[in-house]
Amino acid sequence: MRIRMKSLLFLLLLYVAFSYAFPVLPEKDNEERNMQLVQEYLQKFYEFQPDPEHLGWRRSTSPMVEKIKTMQDFFGLEVTGKPDAETLEMMQKPRCGVPDVGQYGVILPGWKKNKLTYRIVNYTPDMTQAEVDRAIQKAFKVWSMVTPLTFVRIHKGTADIMIAFATGVHGRCPRYLDGPLGVLAHAFPPGNGIGGDVHFDEDEHWTEGSVGFNLFLVAAHEFGHALGLSHSNDRGALMFPNYAYVNPAEFPLSQDDINGIQAIYGPSPNPPVEPTRPTSPNTCDRMVSFDAITTLRREIMFFKDRHIWRVYPGHSEAELELISTFWPSLPSGIQAVYENIKDQILCFKGNNFWVISGYQVLPGYPKNINMLGFPRSVKKIDAAVSNKNTGKTDFFVGDKYWRYEESSQSMEKGYPRQIIDDFPGIGNKVDAVFQHNGKWNDLSSKWKICIVNFRRIKYIISVIITITFLRAEIKKSSPVHMEDVT
Repeated sequence: MRIRMKSLLFLLLLYVAFSYAFPVLPEKDNEERNMQLVQEYLQKFYEFQPDPEHLGWRRSTSPMVEKIKTMQDFFGLEVTGKPDAETLEMMQKPRCGVPDVGQYGVILPGWKKNKLTYRIVNYTPDMTQAEVDRAIQKAFKVWSMVTPLTFVRIHKGTADIMIAFATGVHGRCPRYLDGPLGVLAHAFPPGNGIGGDVHFDEDEHWTEGSVGFNLFLVAAHEFGHALGLSHSNDRGALMFPNYAYVNPAEFPLSQDDINGIQAIYGPSPNPPVEPTRPTSPNTCDRMVSFDAITTLRREIMFFKDRHIWRVYPGHSEAELELISTFWPSLPSGIQAVYENIKDQILCFKGNNFWVISGYQVLPGYPKNINMLGFPRSVKKIDAAVSNKNTGKTDFFVGDKYWRYEESSQSMEKGYPRQIIDDFPGIGNKVDAVFQHNGKWNDLSSKWKICIVNFRRIKYIISVIITITFLRAEIKKSSPVHMEDVT
């Protein structure tokens, strides 16, 4: 027994000795992982050829720095040549496997005929064959609606566009599929052999809805490449390289997509009657207003229809994104949103709410707001804000507000109360409210915010602003620099 104890003691001392001799360097490991991520991304999508003598981003003239700048410029990021947090975040988003530059950086010659054939070589087990057929047919219709092209399915032989689900290195394809997330699919431009073919990564979870990856949306994008289109830097375009969920029932092509495909094939001889097309909100419209506003750690998020603006501390530029880019299962038109004491975001629309942790909607949502303690007479939330100092959240509904205890997850007694009694100066209704730097900021219907682009530097200008810090009202009518807001 004594010998065994000595052996255990010796092993313990040996473990401690080796632990000190070879300390863990998390920062170095993290930097190496980032270096690998950046290098692989630039090789795949920006024709980066690693040079051992000039590898890295510490040298301002290195080839990698120039490629990072090209990538940042394409995605509308701040061009620094460094893999900052925003750049790394963009590089990790699911996307198309077609490069953003090189032969794919321009519109390519199209097919020399208007009647094209396609064949579905195999199927994904994630969906029924009928569901796959329906998604593929609908994806082709996206392009035939605005061009003279027609697509005919064949079941045997070689078609112009061969469609397959595959994994890793597959067949004679010069590209590989990288497993879950990352590259979702790739396609080849019009031509003989592999030209026009489309390959979907079977390691992804394919669906008809918002869970996993919507096959129709990805297929419509890849077919754009098979017809000769390159990637677009318009975030609202179908041909933007990153995946973003949009309800297929509401899906239209953007004008950027239409202009591109019609430059190759011309317009449809039977154009649809004025199709509704997605447009980014005109934030310089004097009548513009926002649906909801919240903080997420240190950034501020403005919600409007299906868009979101992200404002970072110390940055003069606001990023415009689609809500579905981050949270595919969230609907557009969020009516209220707040960040709780756990750094989670709660989003409200109608009588439903969703809880988001990081960039994931927690499973089991949406849930009914009655679960928070609201009576059934409450059909929607106008605004919400959580006071991290007290751990209490105020919900504004009409001319009243409720107070919610986050720790006990229950409504406080004595509520609802009249807004005008406890927050004089705000008025009878609150549209949006958020806490920033320990102060509450109310956005009533008087708020009008304009984002103006001057050489990629965006300013927020207040047309009519009423900022209420609890019981004090401060009115401003002069332009406000972004840094003043953050």
